[in-house]
Amino acid sequence: MVTSGNNYKDKVSQLISWGHWFSFFNIIAAMLLGTRYIVYSEWPETILGQLYLGLSWVGHFGFLVFGFYILILFPASFLIPSQRLMRLFAVLVGTIGLTALLLDTHAYESLDLHLSPLVWDLLLSGEKTDLNARWQYLFITVPVIFLMQLILSEWLWRKLRKLTRKHVGVPIATVFGFCFLSSHLIYIWADAHLYRPVTVQRSNFPLSYPMTAKTFMEKHGLLDRQEYTKRLDAQGVEESEQIRYPMEKLTFNDQGTGQNVLLIVVDGLRGDMVNAETMPYLTAFAQQNLNFSNHYSASNENSGSLFGLFYGLPGGYINSIRSTGNTPVMLDTLSKRGYEFGLFSGNAFATPLYEEAIFHGKKLPKSNENSTKGSSDKLAIADWKAWLSEQTSDTPWFSYIELATVENFEEGGEYIPQFTPSLGNTSINTNSVDTNQLLKNSYRNAAYHTDELLIDIFEQLVASDSLKNTVVIVTANHGTEFNETGTNSWGANSNYSQYQLKVPLVISWPGTVPAVTERATSHLDIVPTLMESLLNTTTPITAYSSGISLFEQNPKRRWVLAGDSRDIVVLQKNTTTVVDKYGNYRVYDQNYKLKDEGKPKLSTLMQVMHELKRFYQPQ
Repeated sequence: MVTSGNNYKDKVSQLISWGHWFSFFNIIAAMLLGTRYIVYSEWPETILGQLYLGLSWVGHFGFLVFGFYILILFPASFLIPSQRLMRLFAVLVGTIGLTALLLDTHAYESLDLHLSPLVWDLLLSGEKTDLNARWQYLFITVPVIFLMQLILSEWLWRKLRKLTRKHVGVPIATVFGFCFLSSHLIYIWADAHLYRPVTVQRSNFPLSYPMTAKTFMEKHGLLDRQEYTKRLDAQGVEESEQIRYPMEKLTFNDQGTGQNVLLIVVDGLRGDMVNAETMPYLTAFAQQNLNFSNHYSASNENSGSLFGLFYGLPGGYINSIRSTGNTPVMLDTLSKRGYEFGLFSGNAFATPLYEEAIFHGKKLPKSNENSTKGSSDKLAIADWKAWLSEQTSDTPWFSYIELATVENFEEGGEYIPQFTPSLGNTSINTNSVDTNQLLKNSYRNAAYHTDELLIDIFEQLVASDSLKNTVVIVTANHGTEFNETGTNSWGANSNYSQYQLKVPLVISWPGTVPAVTERATSHLDIVPTLMESLLNTTTPITAYSSGISLFEQNPKRRWVLAGDSRDIVVLQKNTTTVVDKYGNYRVYDQNYKLKDEGKPKLSTLMQVMHELKRFYQPQ
């Protein structure tokens, strides 16, 4: 195309017109690459979900590419006077953009993450893995993309006058604008109504941030926030995928050992409280049975930890389980074997997951809801003792007791304090005592009192002649921190240090020899242990759990998995790696101090990501 004699204004006008067409064809190229996200994402089952997918696919990539044009190429059209230089600059920008999009599709396919600091660090780490090898092969396409951009640039410049005469710019822009606006309006409605076929697509495409308007709708009376929150909590499936649990039909050698099972969970009890001074009875009991001294909860909060304990799965699957209503395979098997169930809680089963999933369909007693502070555990144990006295020797039973005194230590209780601040021979002045020490002493008093409650439970087992035929498991949902990490962290659900994740695990299993296991174990291991050694399943553990049997000899375990639906936590010998759902990561040392140069290994993360996706329905 000849442009001799054109002034600056004409040159800029031509470059802007050319840039529009250049962006349009790059939108088409981006959409074609974007089909890879559709292939590797869950296909929506409803017409509205499919309509949203199509509209967002066109609208999002149209907005994404045109946005880069407005931010980069449009102002450059005024700053770069030479059309050849400007077109070369645009070709480079287009090549970089499409290459980045290609790499992002690769990361999404392999790790279910979009490009982020974590993904870049992993893929540029130099670690020899199949993923890195395939990643490097992708760079072979860069010269091809660059050549195609050059050809497109030259062809558009030569055909610019003819293309301009077609006057199709406004209709094309209208189509992209309609798709973009429509997709966001549909998402606003879907978000307010928790319509999963649409909301599950929230993060399918890179840099996707669909609009929500809950505050606006609430202000104008179109949304009841309390009702919305209630439905969201009850549903828990806003972004959950369909799960296969178990992955195959369970098979068994026989009807199992027929032994009873008593599972005791002490809410908020951290592992280091099991010592001769604070909990002397449980300490002695651990010495006489199986003590797993390096045991970790599945999460640092109630729902995730209980989910891992009963399902043997990481917390990332919790919403999928809640959406399907699947009960734990272990409890299902016990029910089919004719086990009687006795469920008791000093906290009135306050965690919603009990009713929503774990004990769904079973009647949960609430008789101790109105009890005085500190007495609810005693009432729960009294109810359990009455229930146990009614059981017959020829019918096996499963019993669950939740003790809440330790977790509610700040409320006080009906027990005599055993631990007070040490001030030598001076009188106690609480104003001069470290608040941290006061809290920790209150916590230890609650643990000491719980230890006495455990005596009552075990004495009843002995008196009823049940202990010799009962598998007894004593553990906790999560630990409790008193700012030991120096991060202003108190209680639980604030970080993933050993103070919040490390909990006791003591098992009395008839016929076993007392032993201390120092290797890292997890809540995820309890279900496989009971399924194999109590119920005698022949189905591989990988079909129903992410854990391993506690009785497995010399297991090849490089890491322990924890976390919830927000964070992935990888516990290794000297490090704790926390990865959020956006791919941002932090690596801590054994004292939970941030490591500036710490990076997770790609091979480890690939194994973890595989485990977190393994139970989902194939696309």
